[in-house]
Amino acid sequence: MNSNEFKNPVFIIGLVLAAALSIWGIVGTQSFTDVSNALFGFLTADFGWLYLLVMLSFVFFSIALAASKYGSIRLGPDDSRPEYSTMSWFAMLFGCGMGVGLVFWGIAEPISHYVGPMAGIEPSTPEAAKFAMSASFMHWGLHPWAGYVVVGLALAYLQFRKGKPALISSALEPLIGEKNAKGIIGKVVDILSIFATVAGVVTSLGLGVLQINAGANYLFGIPVNLGVQIAIIAVISVIYIGSSVAGIDKGIKVIGDLNLYIAIGVLVVCFLVGPKVDALNNLVGGLGDYFGTFFQSSLGLSAYGDNGWMLGWRIFYWAWWIAWAPFVGVFIARISRGRTVREFVAGVLLVPAVASILWFAVLGSMGLSLAETGILNAEQVAGIAASPETGLFLVLGQYPLGMIISIVVLVLICTFFITSANSGTFVLGMLSSDGNLNPSNAKKILWGVVQSALAVALLMAGGLKPLQTISIAAAFLFIFIMIAMMFSLVKALRADKDTPNVGDPDFVADPSVAAMEAAANE
Repeated sequence: MNSNEFKNPVFIIGLVLAAALSIWGIVGTQSFTDVSNALFGFLTADFGWLYLLVMLSFVFFSIALAASKYGSIRLGPDDSRPEYSTMSWFAMLFGCGMGVGLVFWGIAEPISHYVGPMAGIEPSTPEAAKFAMSASFMHWGLHPWAGYVVVGLALAYLQFRKGKPALISSALEPLIGEKNAKGIIGKVVDILSIFATVAGVVTSLGLGVLQINAGANYLFGIPVNLGVQIAIIAVISVIYIGSSVAGIDKGIKVIGDLNLYIAIGVLVVCFLVGPKVDALNNLVGGLGDYFGTFFQSSLGLSAYGDNGWMLGWRIFYWAWWIAWAPFVGVFIARISRGRTVREFVAGVLLVPAVASILWFAVLGSMGLSLAETGILNAEQVAGIAASPETGLFLVLGQYPLGMIISIVVLVLICTFFITSANSGTFVLGMLSSDGNLNPSNAKKILWGVVQSALAVALLMAGGLKPLQTISIAAAFLFIFIMIAMMFSLVKALRADKDTPNVGDPDFVADPSVAAMEAAANE
């Protein structure tokens, strides 16, 4: 390990910024909460229209690019082929992109929309149940994954076909030039990427721990308290830091594969023991509503009406996915060498969206069916919406094999938790090492410890939600960075036939990349 790698200004400033904001959240929880809420409220209320337009543009851009003449271009030399099997590739990108949120919200989100739907829909009615399913499909369908396509595809193309460093700033180079990409502008972009990644992973760590603790309490009577939560973080941290240090092939890939198999098993068993006809009807009907109202739902703001639900749910989600896009995009790019543009879009946009929709159709129906048939009373249903971390286990407990399924789901939460954290740790190592595709173990261990320590500290202070909110607010600038990435990628693709790629004899790699590859080989 080179000791100079810790003198990297992007690493130092990113670490200091994340630590400073976290310390503020710990020692000044109320002021931190007030500022983060005010900032986020301003951005969503005044720029909600921008979030809606941009997220829809990502969907159009992704589909158009896959269908274009550029779809056959490989992310690497023309003779390159994928490093990972399609199943392992999907397992890693799916676990990284959705994380523990899919399990956390699979039952609770449809219930939340059922008891608190958009204005004009009566709560706790069949109409509200119909709306709940289509809204969940929208939030976890094409839109979030399209944002990941924009970042991941631009990075993968420039990394593997043009030999650029694995940095967010590299994706802007065709548009703003090498000097600006490696100068102040690029450094600011990369520092923001580090902060967004730290805040996103730390928030997910905290939320995941809360649900693990709630599940252990519901199943085994283990108390819900800070001591138990710290113990959970300690155990999980050893696993995710260890898997990150082991590398992608021996660590992240193995846990990603395991996570995917468990998720498929849970989905199949829940379908078999749950309300099968309701699940199928919700899947078909929800898809009909999803595509039938796609544009209305994507752009559904009112100048004078009640936008409370849109601001609290849809625009919040769009802002959160944008905040996650740098981290997820960097990791997906890292594992996508050798795939074509068309394969990349199909694998990152369509397949995960279908998987997420199936998940919500099955698990969401389990909760909605209990609410509609009255098996759960109004108070219990409202409690699920208010406490998603316990609602999952309450609903599963009403079905055959509920205890067994709940135990397996608890394991699934852990594996989702680990897949997000280990990929985030790996990405932080890359971003703070000038885009090194194989960052040092020391750097990965440091970031892993920092994330776990911040999660513990913020749990102690009760400041997880404000950190999530302020990270989303800080990621507002990524709207413009991602727009620039789209133009940058198109410009680079248009010039592809006229410029050499890494497989051509006359190609000259970026000197910084060549130096990192040489160091890695040593």
